[in-house]
Amino acid sequence: MKNKIFFINFLLLAFCFNLNAQNIEFKKSNFPDRKKELRKAILEIEEGNKSYELGKGMYYLDAIEHYIKANNFNPDNALLNYKIGNCYLNTIQKTNSIAFFEKALKLNPNVSTDINYLLGQAYQLNYEFDKAISKYNEYKKSLSPADITSFGKKTDKKIKECDNGKKLVTDSVRVFIDNLGDVVNSAYPEYSPIINADESMMIFTSRRDNTTGGNKDPLDNKYYEDIYITYKNNNIWSPPKNPGKSLNTNYHDAIMGLSPDGQKLFTYKGSNEGDIYQCDIKGDQWSKPRKLGKNINTKYHESSASFSYDGKIIYFISNKPGGYGGNDIYMSKIDKKGKNWGKAVNLGPVINTPYNEKGVFMLPDGKTLYFSSKGHKTMGGYDIFKSVYENGKWSEPENLGYPINTTDNDVSLSITASGEHGYYSSVKKGGIGGQDIYLITFLGHEKPLIYNSEDNLIANIAEPISETVIEPIVEIKTTQVTLLKGLILLDEKTKEPLEATIEITDNQKNEVVARFTSNSKTGKYLITLPSGKNYGISVEAKGYLFHSENFDIAPSAEYHEIEKDILLKKIEVGEKVVLKNIFFDFDKATLRPESVAELNRLTKLMNDVPTLKIEVSGHTDNVGSAEYNKNLSKKRAKSVVDYLTEHGIKKDRLEYAGYGFSQPIATNDTDEGRQQNRRTEFKVLSRTY
Repeated sequence: MKNKIFFINFLLLAFCFNLNAQNIEFKKSNFPDRKKELRKAILEIEEGNKSYELGKGMYYLDAIEHYIKANNFNPDNALLNYKIGNCYLNTIQKTNSIAFFEKALKLNPNVSTDINYLLGQAYQLNYEFDKAISKYNEYKKSLSPADITSFGKKTDKKIKECDNGKKLVTDSVRVFIDNLGDVVNSAYPEYSPIINADESMMIFTSRRDNTTGGNKDPLDNKYYEDIYITYKNNNIWSPPKNPGKSLNTNYHDAIMGLSPDGQKLFTYKGSNEGDIYQCDIKGDQWSKPRKLGKNINTKYHESSASFSYDGKIIYFISNKPGGYGGNDIYMSKIDKKGKNWGKAVNLGPVINTPYNEKGVFMLPDGKTLYFSSKGHKTMGGYDIFKSVYENGKWSEPENLGYPINTTDNDVSLSITASGEHGYYSSVKKGGIGGQDIYLITFLGHEKPLIYNSEDNLIANIAEPISETVIEPIVEIKTTQVTLLKGLILLDEKTKEPLEATIEITDNQKNEVVARFTSNSKTGKYLITLPSGKNYGISVEAKGYLFHSENFDIAPSAEYHEIEKDILLKKIEVGEKVVLKNIFFDFDKATLRPESVAELNRLTKLMNDVPTLKIEVSGHTDNVGSAEYNKNLSKKRAKSVVDYLTEHGIKKDRLEYAGYGFSQPIATNDTDEGRQQNRRTEFKVLSRTY
């Protein structure tokens, strides 16, 4: 009797289960007493289908709005649940799709041939990797022999992504990831943040309601893209400003790249099929965008560009034929005149994959490339990778790890010159507008985890939304870059900002590395110098004496920041200039080859101002006798004068003198002071007009 009762109960449960799992169509026979409600639900489905069939962006959200109303009337229709799940999978609320896909599969396992694949995607996005793998395998089993090659390969890649994801999540990197808050982010999408080298300026793209022209793109029903700029003062980002018509039009305008000094940028304009434009800043006004040449832009799609630290190389994305996949990374060098870009060269199969690459960024160290890829060892969508160019080849791209990378798309990482901070756009729970800009703070054992106000950058962000991951320490190497910044001003009296040319020379090669211009309105300049070279820096402006600096940076030197204001001197009698890039052999008056660039600058000045007469003087520290130092300093000054006369400067315009240690400019009690006192300089004796 008990067994019989048990069997009856089992049948009742099974019947109830089947009843609950029954797929109910939107038919009158299923809702005989709810005809008006049924008619409304069917109308909602029809309206939803119109947006669903367009299959892009905001249209999925429109479809969801209609479908949900119909689903509230009848939650047990497999196809409707499937469509709602598919809509959510194509929005920022991707994991909302899971419940609807599960319901659809329960109601009708054959609701769609791709149901298991899509549910696998949803599980993967939710970090349920084992469930995802199970669904992907079920999907593979259902494939016909005709489909197994293409769709099977696609599914195998998704399974590998899940395997990668399990490893990356288990061995997560030690970082802070902080939402920049509602000062920078809005209710609309923000993406492609790019910062200058010292993290004082950020440019990004957004689709806000104050877009220039105020219109929406009919393809996805979202506002057109515009470029926005924000500045950091006292570790706080200012409210972003739309620069208006100088950079933005009534259509799509997006940031692609920014030079390390913040004086040049690459943009995309929606009036073309995908070309790269360049803008330069003059004072506080950006120039009209000009299209880069045919070696960069083609009839195909070019996107996402980055300058090298010296502005001589552009790295960019293109889907033109002849690459290794869809979108590949290319590079091009500018000609000696600095006007035209050379033939584009593919970075090769170490960097590029059969899949798409995107979001390229070259670190100011001149060798570390960051980019996003759907290939390599991803955990889903685009992941961000790093590769270093050394000894003539690129290193194997390294996944930056979880939680920087997620199971969704992670694109366009911009790193500070120091390597301590990064900025990127991501979709995370608790975001302000779905796709927001986040700050990454890299942590290693050289920088213990701190929870107090010592990390002022994070502490000063108003109510940051923070995702903190504390795992076994991962070593983070400091970048090998020296950052030199400050103001270039007129003489000591006025101290007004001045537009000047900054020339950087590799003294060992006697080769100009780069030329920059200070901002004409503010006088600001910003230079990044990769370690491992002896740099000569000359600041020049018409009507002024050039200013000289020297930075001999060891190959192993880590990040260092120098702030230096430079006051140029007018060409007037009595003014002196220290020639910091004149070098002699130890205890001799023999000019070293590294001195040539500086000597040539002085020769050029004498030729540019043919009535100029100068005295070249040598100076020493106080080590040794006064007589010895005076003789040595005089011989060194004469060596400079001899070079000038050998290169066409008349002797009657030149005098030389050796002052030994009688005219110190710093204390002789320290190594640094003695080094400053060991110098060669020139003084203006006369100039006629």
